[in-house]
Amino acid sequence: MQKDPIQLQRSPNVHEKSPWRFCIAPMLDWTDRHYRYLARLMTRHARLYTEMVTTGALLHGDVSRHLQFNESEHPVALQIGGSNPADLAACAILGVEYGYDEINLNVGCPSDRVQNGSFGACLMATPEIVAEGVRSMREAVDVPVTVKTRVGIDRSDSFEAFSRFIDIVAGQGGCEVFIIHARKAWLDGLSPKENREIPPLRRDFVYRIQDEYPELTFVLNGKLETLPEMQTELAQVPGGIMVGRAAYEHIDWLRFIDQTLFDVEAIVPARSVVVQAYRAYMVEALESGVPMPPLLKPLLTLFNGLPGARAFRRYVSEQGPKRKTDIHVLDEALALIPDPDAADSAELEWRCSSPYIPADKKAG
Repeated sequence: MQKDPIQLQRSPNVHEKSPWRFCIAPMLDWTDRHYRYLARLMTRHARLYTEMVTTGALLHGDVSRHLQFNESEHPVALQIGGSNPADLAACAILGVEYGYDEINLNVGCPSDRVQNGSFGACLMATPEIVAEGVRSMREAVDVPVTVKTRVGIDRSDSFEAFSRFIDIVAGQGGCEVFIIHARKAWLDGLSPKENREIPPLRRDFVYRIQDEYPELTFVLNGKLETLPEMQTELAQVPGGIMVGRAAYEHIDWLRFIDQTLFDVEAIVPARSVVVQAYRAYMVEALESGVPMPPLLKPLLTLFNGLPGARAFRRYVSEQGPKRKTDIHVLDEALALIPDPDAADSAELEWRCSSPYIPADKKAG
């Protein structure tokens, strides 16, 4: 297999990297086990995160449905939503029993439902509670316990308030790794979608906080869209970066992560190789009773920008719900893509190398 023609300037010292160097964010309705399996076919080194699971769902629901995953997904982290220290500890133990490599506490989600459950971003107002929850989980498990948070909430959005939050959660709770969505959250008046777009980015808060607490690891999250931009930010925030929407709006560029951010010898896997490996996974999942639509969903943006991509998306969206156990839906949809390994996608060029190097050849 040849390397994909899109190449980037690679980072030095690739073998001395933080475990959180590149993370794919926990995203509701997206980062389920099927998405994570497909992502792992593209990158061996990215750190993957589950959708947020509440403590109530784990303590009173179907644990296996929420926590089962494929062994190939490692390293993979479980994100928990909750605030009761005992419940958090019990759920952390469940996560470790199922084999997760990290337990992450959600202190960033601004939705009304989450606020009504007294967890998510509203917990930034009570850092002592966050610290107690983190401490309880750290005492219960031997994997990293991390916190994903914002830089502030509502009008409590000064750097001083943010620094105090970090100081208490690290000092009293023992948290050593913070994933920072570099926007504040408005808890009243903005939807979760608006909270990802309207509050201005404050990446400077992340730069400043890591200078203030050099002994801690900080991971930058917030509107990172292209690999050149990610490389630039990693020079500023060596603890790591986390990518959200870009990782599902156009999943294809994840094929380049290992080559550009981790391993200078990595081969970029061709789309045809990725999709055939995922097809084998789909066959096993269908035989175990998983319906077709959730299996097809992660593939929707794999061919974005290529001839036939729109027809592919339309076909799987229409036929998947009708033929819920028929793997031939995928085969017929793939036939609508004239050349699945073509390298003439303008979006892929932008994600990977724009404005520097054009993509003018085919992937191997």
